Amino acid sequence: MKELINRFAERLRVKASPHTLRNYASDLMQLLDYLTPPDESGNRPDFSPSQLDHRLIREYLGHLHGRKKEKSSIARKMSAIRSFCKFLCSEGVLKENPAKLVKSMKLPQKIPSHLTVEDCVKLIESPVLSNLLGLRDRSILELLYACGIRVSELTGLNWEDVDFSERIILVRGKGRKERIVPFGKHCLQALQVYREARLAKGSPSSSFPALAPVFVNRFGTRLATRSVARLVDKHVLLSGLGRKISPHSLRHSFATHMLNSGADLRSIQELLGHKSLAATQRYTHITIGHLMEQYDKAHPKA
Repeated sequence: MKELINRFAERLRVKASPHTLRNYASDLMQLLDYLTPPDESGNRPDFSPSQLDHRLIREYLGHLHGRKKEKSSIARKMSAIRSFCKFLCSEGVLKENPAKLVKSMKLPQKIPSHLTVEDCVKLIESPVLSNLLGLRDRSILELLYACGIRVSELTGLNWEDVDFSERIILVRGKGRKERIVPFGKHCLQALQVYREARLAKGSPSSSFPALAPVFVNRFGTRLATRSVARLVDKHVLLSGLGRKISPHSLRHSFATHMLNSGADLRSIQELLGHKSLAATQRYTHITIGHLMEQYDKAHPKA
């Protein structure tokens, strides 16, 4: 079973993000731990993947519910199991996919947290621009809000993906799908100043290699997604916003402000890289709330 999980992870590496790959591998190893409880000596029994059926999967889900796991966490683990069972069928280990007999869990539709335009400006303008790290952080915050990209997409950017003359970036999203996203003049200026400062500090030439990462840490290696989360936390404190904000909040803010300003859902879907329009439609809940607020303020009979 463990060998098949490793082979599944290798297969997944081609089309999944590192974050998804890490989570799926962890979820399946947790399933294996549940299916092979240790005896008194601490030894675990063997488990053949051909023994995996819908009853065992349901039993495992019941176990997770009993441990009061978050519904979103259970749904992700079930997604990993479904994909793994599909892989086992393709490998001839299983004749039929047992996960098909297990109903999907309905998750409550959460309204994404977002910032006001004023709070976005406060956050983006909080870095001190007298040093290279400050210029980098300013560029990161500008780009997250200007393009609505995911953190993994931001950290994966290379200089060859940035077209300064056209003000567009090439984004590699989920499933290795590529999309073009434009950015504004404020973001352009921040990126140009940061790039020039990087070149002035350490590059022997007037340009970077094509595959050189746009955002690096103090040691010059590609910035990690967790580092982006930490720098956002840092600037939330500096800007005095007084609330928990993640890098993803800027993505939500981008979509919400675009929708409130009249952009259509299809365009926002394309910019965000959503596979289905349903994922983008959740932002309409926020917009309706905004419209109701404006209605109450402006209509004489409200």
